[in-house]
Amino acid sequence: MSILRRFFKDTAIYGMATVVPRLMTFILAPLQIGALSTASYSENTTFYIWAAFFNVILTFGMETSFFRYFSRAEKKQEVFSTSFISLTFSTVLFFIVVLLFRDLVMAVVDLSPDFFYILLGVLVLDNLVVIPFAYLRATNRPVKFTLIKVGNVLILTLINVIYLYLIPHYPYLFPGFILDTFDSDNLVQYIFWANLIASAATFLMLLPYFFRTPFVFRWSIFKKLWRYGWPVMVAGVAYVINEMFDKYILKEFISDQIMGAYAGVYKLAIFMALYIQAFRLGAEPFFFNQYNKKNARLMYADILKYFVLAGSAMLLVLVVFLDLFKLLIVPNEEYWVTIAIVPVILLANLCLGIYHNLSIWYKLTDKTKVGMYISLLGALITVVLNLVFIPVYGFMAAAWTTLAAYGSMMLLSYYLGQKHYPVPYDLKRIGGYLLLSVGLSALSFHGFRNNYYIGTVLILIFFALVIFSEKDQLKALVRKS
Repeated sequence: MSILRRFFKDTAIYGMATVVPRLMTFILAPLQIGALSTASYSENTTFYIWAAFFNVILTFGMETSFFRYFSRAEKKQEVFSTSFISLTFSTVLFFIVVLLFRDLVMAVVDLSPDFFYILLGVLVLDNLVVIPFAYLRATNRPVKFTLIKVGNVLILTLINVIYLYLIPHYPYLFPGFILDTFDSDNLVQYIFWANLIASAATFLMLLPYFFRTPFVFRWSIFKKLWRYGWPVMVAGVAYVINEMFDKYILKEFISDQIMGAYAGVYKLAIFMALYIQAFRLGAEPFFFNQYNKKNARLMYADILKYFVLAGSAMLLVLVVFLDLFKLLIVPNEEYWVTIAIVPVILLANLCLGIYHNLSIWYKLTDKTKVGMYISLLGALITVVLNLVFIPVYGFMAAAWTTLAAYGSMMLLSYYLGQKHYPVPYDLKRIGGYLLLSVGLSALSFHGFRNNYYIGTVLILIFFALVIFSEKDQLKALVRKS
């Protein structure tokens, strides 16, 4: 099996770990949006904003550090053990400190005590399994990794379906003790409980790693992991700011309702996010493993070209059929007031995916601090532009700010990468596919929205031009097959 073929195979398997959970969005997003008012969905969004923020802090870049040193270490088990012990210790310490200062933390996160304790439980359980999950990926066990991830989301989905749909609509299916504890005025709590139960189940499935792990802690290894990982952590915090600050500030500057509607409609970008996440799960360990191969840089260049090609096609298709997709994902018309953000957010996410592809240069060359600075620049753009323009232009300013942040990060990463680790990217075709997709998407959304005949023609034009551009590569593939 060729190297590229193995890469795409592993990416496809790992992609299942992302595809299945994201596909559950087809159930969960319309289910939750249909059951919750925009104000309640705002509370749901606040919970997950803080979950994302604390998850980044708690992992302190250890997952990426683990991949970096495990792939090159002679004594791999010592890297695993040191990573595992350090992250477990920090998670337990976090749990104790937060409990001691719980009143202060609750005031900061602006959650009720019940929701706060659920959040704390989810954070602890999720972070305890970070290294076991990373170990499965690093040792090429994508099937086991995927099965556990899929099991997690199935539990999560089942509980959501029961409490947000079945009990309200078919109460006679359930025994009295369940109905007696059901609170129809506080449905959002069941989303949080579902997350906690799913996280606990995942922890139990990975619990054997806690007992089979040799308790070997090497301070020298930990220092390397920390030095490599802390810039990744800072970059992760910046990423959370880029992803979440717009939602948080909309709540403060406009209203809970607009914040909830914005966050709900944002779910329509799930298709692009799922594509990017599947790529990252397969690409990160692959890029590290191929680092010393002769044609590694040519391979990186080809992967980016095809990544952009597929992403550009996805962008165009999603924009053309946006008003059909919104009926599936966001069926509550109360949310549609913010629908105009979706094309901008889709493009922003594609830029983020390109950035992740380009960012391999600073991970391979141990210059993770550069990635930190790039992410901090994006966070600065996010904070400043949102604070300046949301009061003037409303929620659309938040969408354009996201594109400005991710676009700037993408361009800066390319510029610096070509100086420190030059890769022969085919800019003519990459840029051409991206611009063609953006132009046709804008024409469809602003000129022929809901005209699916013309939209389909635009999609066919895109693919025809791509086939013409890639005809030599296609002929070569046909000859090889």
